[in-house]
Amino acid sequence: MPTVHSEWGLHGVETLREACAVLVIVDVLSFSTAVDVAVGRGAKIHPFAYGDRAAAQAEADRVGARLAASHRAGDQLSLSPSSLFALTPGERVLLPSPNGSRLSLAGGGAMVLAGCLRNATAVAAHARRLAADADIAVIPAGERWPDGSLRCAIEDLIGAGAVIEALGLPASPEAQVARDAFRAARPRLGEVIGGCMSGRELIDRGFPRDVEIALELDASPCAPELKNGAYEDAA
Repeated sequence: MPTVHSEWGLHGVETLREACAVLVIVDVLSFSTAVDVAVGRGAKIHPFAYGDRAAAQAEADRVGARLAASHRAGDQLSLSPSSLFALTPGERVLLPSPNGSRLSLAGGGAMVLAGCLRNATAVAAHARRLAADADIAVIPAGERWPDGSLRCAIEDLIGAGAVIEALGLPASPEAQVARDAFRAARPRLGEVIGGCMSGRELIDRGFPRDVEIALELDASPCAPELKNGAYEDAA
């Protein structure tokens, strides 16, 4: 029987992408949640590494996509999930992000899905179909400190645990810990994620709705899969 594994961030992707057929990238606040909202409206999301606005615009022009803002700003398309509800079927959006996009593009030969609390069950079901008898990796993305080092983000650990719980497979010790974190937090998800560092940062910056959207456990039937450079709903 296949096994589910879990390691943090970019190094986790690099460690597991050769050993596992499917990688599930979990960046709850907010890349994976934004991707889920967008593909749920029939749009396609092109992940792009954060930082170079001119390069992002050039890539958006090349693939025929709208370029989202690299930060939450008013009503502009951005990493803010609430900004993506107005998307329509067939639209393409290039979405720069410092974590989820970077990890998505590092998957190598593995099949890559974007998982979050909203779509944990749907993503787990699709991951099992794709993997067949091969192993699956669930990667909590984490954040980055100003020096570029990994900042473990508990919302991503909990989101990864939700996917691992739904997979129902034998789990490595690391995956078991993520699953147990989800089980412990589930009765009070709003309190835990709304009160964690990332949640407080978004609320203090005026984006409480983004936290609320991210907390909608299994509200979405979507399974965003990276195909030909863009996430689309494969469910």
